Amino acid sequence: MFSKVTVSLARGLVRLPCYSNSRTARLLTPVFCKHQHRTLSTESAGVRVLYDGLCPICVTEIRFLQFLQRNRSGIVHFIDISKPGYDGTNYKDVSYEMAMDEMHVIDEKDEVYSGVPAFAVMYSAVGLGWLGRFMMWSPVRPFMDKSYAIFARNRLKWTGRGEECTPGRCEKKIQ
Repeated sequence: MFSKVTVSLARGLVRLPCYSNSRTARLLTPVFCKHQHRTLSTESAGVRVLYDGLCPICVTEIRFLQFLQRNRSGIVHFIDISKPGYDGTNYKDVSYEMAMDEMHVIDEKDEVYSGVPAFAVMYSAVGLGWLGRFMMWSPVRPFMDKSYAIFARNRLKWTGRGEECTPGRCEKKIQ
């Protein structure tokens, strides 16, 4: 019985309408649309998440997301921008400074997203599409944008790295 319910629910999700008039809705609904699907081929670059590996809050979230996608390797690649070899030219020209200012994610189609839309793409890629859609929902989005702006502006100070950073940006550490 449980398997019949699961199959029915899964079939019902495939029939949900796709909102093709909104770029954000198209981005967040590929799981539900028959004509849109993710490929798992090795040719696909997958979703690339640029994160600050020296930020304890960021690292905690990335570890959780890595855990969620542990059985689906190749879908999401986590790139630590704090490592000495980071080169923004390899990631759609997202410089270290840009990536330190706010979260950046590059989707399978090589489109770059920053701020709250970046989180929506990232969450969608690891199976938390409902959370990404909630964050982008018009009644919630202004609150998310404001909250994230406050976090992004203060995260260095809040994570104890304010003294080694100047005007909101850390100097790249050479190790």
